Amino acid sequence: MTPFRKMHGLGNDFCVFDARRADLGMTPERAARVADRQRGVGCDQVIILETTEGAPGEADVFMRIRNPDGSEAGACGNATRCIASLVADELGRDRVTVRTIAGDLPVRRLAGGLWCADMGAPRLDWRDVPLAAPADTLHVPLALGPVADPAACSMGNPHATFFVEDLAALDVAALGPQLERHPVFPDRANIGFAQVLAPDRIKLIIWERGAGLTLACGSGACATIVNAARRGLTGRRASVELPGGVLEMEWRADDHVLMTGPVATSFLGEITL
Repeated sequence: MTPFRKMHGLGNDFCVFDARRADLGMTPERAARVADRQRGVGCDQVIILETTEGAPGEADVFMRIRNPDGSEAGACGNATRCIASLVADELGRDRVTVRTIAGDLPVRRLAGGLWCADMGAPRLDWRDVPLAAPADTLHVPLALGPVADPAACSMGNPHATFFVEDLAALDVAALGPQLERHPVFPDRANIGFAQVLAPDRIKLIIWERGAGLTLACGSGACATIVNAARRGLTGRRASVELPGGVLEMEWRADDHVLMTGPVATSFLGEITL
């Protein structure tokens, strides 16, 4: 039996496995079975902790991210905070660095059980998202039904943000899968639907690439504050209201995006892989 920990950030939930001492054989197929909510444990992503030995830099842990379909994700903001909290407690520190395939993410403990993750700088060129052809990432030529004209960027994974007047009027479950796999996104994309409520307040629903609708998406909140500020719809700081709760976002002058929110452990368990 292999132990695991079920964690979540604002309801964005993860099955966390520790492979730092021994390879667990967590293949994409096994990760997909673990993530299955009917036949497995169920989660938005499977997280595998690995060592950083032999790799350059000073990260404290490597975090591998598997989507429910077994595909590998480059970034996950809510998981980054969760894993940072575990490693910080292990090391007796308030600051740790989590390594992902998209880069190293410094995270620090704040008062009140909150964690602040530096998610790095957004990548704004069409090649970095990526898009299938040259285009202005502030106004991507894409429309489907009631939504059009998204802004796009990469936060270690591809994001497109549609700004809408009324989120409640959208059938996100119908729009999301079509937009995720639209030909304009050769690697597929996370699709955000955002309603700006005030210059410092945004309501957001995310259709995650490889996962579908989730209660929260940290990298999606990062992309949304970046795209909203680029459009002049908000300032560079805003509260992003997701179905699972609120993330505090800041796109700093040094171009790095900071994300602050809580973490939680739901339960510990064991499973036969």
